[in-house]
Amino acid sequence: MFIGEALIGDGNELAHVDLIIGEKEGPAGNAFANGLSQLSVGHTPLLSVIRPNLMTKPATLIIPKVTVQDMDGASKIFGPAQTAVGRAVADAVEEGIIPKDKVEDWVINTSVFISPDAEDYRKIYQYNYAATKLAIKRALDQYPTIDKVLAEKDRGTHAIMGFKAQKLWQPPYLQVALDLIDLNSMERIIKSLPNRERILLEAGTLLVKKFGVDVVSKIRELAPDAFIIADLKTLDVGRVEVKIAADQTADAIAISGLGTTESIRKAIHETKKQGIYSILDMMNVDDRIGKITEVIGEKNIGSDEYNEFKPDIVLLHRNVDMERLKAEMGIEDDSNLTEWGDIKAIKEKFGVLVAVAGGITPEKVEMVTEKGADIIIAGRYIIGSSDVRRSTLDFLQYFPVDPDNMRLALDEDEQLKKE
Repeated sequence: MFIGEALIGDGNELAHVDLIIGEKEGPAGNAFANGLSQLSVGHTPLLSVIRPNLMTKPATLIIPKVTVQDMDGASKIFGPAQTAVGRAVADAVEEGIIPKDKVEDWVINTSVFISPDAEDYRKIYQYNYAATKLAIKRALDQYPTIDKVLAEKDRGTHAIMGFKAQKLWQPPYLQVALDLIDLNSMERIIKSLPNRERILLEAGTLLVKKFGVDVVSKIRELAPDAFIIADLKTLDVGRVEVKIAADQTADAIAISGLGTTESIRKAIHETKKQGIYSILDMMNVDDRIGKITEVIGEKNIGSDEYNEFKPDIVLLHRNVDMERLKAEMGIEDDSNLTEWGDIKAIKEKFGVLVAVAGGITPEKVEMVTEKGADIIIAGRYIIGSSDVRRSTLDFLQYFPVDPDNMRLALDEDEQLKKE
C-alpha cells in the first residue's frame, strides 16, 4: 500500500489531496468497497471519470473532505474536481508513474478538499489535477524520506494556518528581554523592533509579576508570529506554571536551576507534553555542570536516546569572578572560557542550546557566538534606548540573514529521475 499527499494552489480554490494506492484484494480495496457502499450525508464518495460514462483506471474513489451542503457544492465535486482527478490518474499511467500492468490490480482512494467559497472552476480543475498527480508520484516514490521529515519538522510552514509556529532550528538568535513595568512602553518597543525572524521576545519577570502570565497573550497580539519566552523562573509547582504559560501561547518558559531536581524535572516533562521549549536558568547556581547532570541523569549524558528531563536551552548569566568559576568547573585550559562560562563544554557535554545574558553589547556578539552561544539576550541596551530600532540593528548587523530568506519556495529535494 502507498500513501501520498499534496497541496497545490492558493485562495479559495486551493486543492489538498490525500490518497491511498493499493491492491484490490487488500486493505485499500476493502476501503474502496466500503467507501462506495457506505454513504454518509454530505460526503458521498464518487468514482473519478474522464467524462461521463468513462471511469479512469486504476479505479479511483473521490471522498469529499468538506461537507457538500447544496447543489452548488455538489457541482464543484461532480464537475471540475471529478474530471481533474480522473485525468491526473490517466496521465500518471500514460507517463509511467503508475505501471500499466497494475491498473486492473490497484485501486486509489482520494480525499479531496473543495472550499465552499471556491468559485473559479478552471482553478478548481487545474489545482486538483496537479495535486492528485503529485500525490500519486509522491506515494509511489515513498516521499518523503524520514530524513526530510526530521529536517523540515521545525522549519516548515503551512499555507492555511495563517501564522508561523517558529522553532529555533538555525541559531544564533537575539532575545530582547522586555524587563518592564509598563504596558505602553512594552507596546512601543515591540512595534519599533525590526521584523526579523532572529528576534525572540521575552516577557520579563517584572512584566509577568505585575501583569500576570496573560501578558504573553498581549505580546502575541502585537507580534503574532514571534517566538515568546515567559521568564517565570519557576521554582515549584512547575507543571502548573508551564501549563498556564502554554495556555497563553508562550513558546518557551524559564525554569530556575535553584529548584529541586524533582521540581525541575516535572517542569521540563510538562514543557515536552505541551510542545514548548524549556529553559534551565542557571542564575546563582554554583555548580552548573553538576546541576544539569543531576537533572538529565548521569547515565543519560551523551546518549542519543530521547530524554524527557533534558532541557532544550541552558541559560548562563555573566560571572565576573572568573577565578572562582574556573575552580568550580575544574578548568585548566581557559581558552574557551568566557564571562558566561565554558559555553562549548556545556553544549558538547549535554547537547543543548546555550543562551547567555548579562553585560552583552553589540561588540561582543561575534566573540560570544564564536564561543558557541546560540541565543544572545539583550535588555537595557535595547529597551532603554531612545531609538529601539537602531539599537536592535546594532546587534543584528553581526547576525546572519534570517533562516528562511535563502530557502527555495518549492520542494527542491524532489529531483528529476536520471536516465
